[in-house]
Amino acid sequence: MAIDYGKARTGLAVTDPMQLIANGLTTVETSRLEAFILDYVGKEPVERIVIGRPTQMNGEDSENMRRITPFVNRLRKLLPNVPVEYVDERFTSVLAHRAMIDGGLHKKARQNKALVDEISATIILQSYMDSLRFKK
Repeated sequence: MAIDYGKARTGLAVTDPMQLIANGLTTVETSRLEAFILDYVGKEPVERIVIGRPTQMNGEDSENMRRITPFVNRLRKLLPNVPVEYVDERFTSVLAHRAMIDGGLHKKARQNKALVDEISATIILQSYMDSLRFKK
């Protein structure tokens, strides 16, 4: 499972059982994120959670990390058997918009921030899985 954590809403993505292709799952209000994840993990097998680490161009953490770090710490306590890892999320929003354009979505659809967040989570997960394959 991948998380594109946002102040107001958060995009989520999952992969197929063979871990080949990442797919958007949904976007949830961040205030309901913890409950959503706990419910999902209770129903579906989740091997690992990857969460986008927002960094600035100079490599320093962005402002949103002050919200993400406590969330990750809580998640690790609530789900001790599910590893949680950070993944660099620079450019995921740009890539999400590019994917929407390439997919033929009209301007109004591309302004749907929830869809951008879900696609961003999908890109985070796919890039994570691709990096694992590259290491092998």
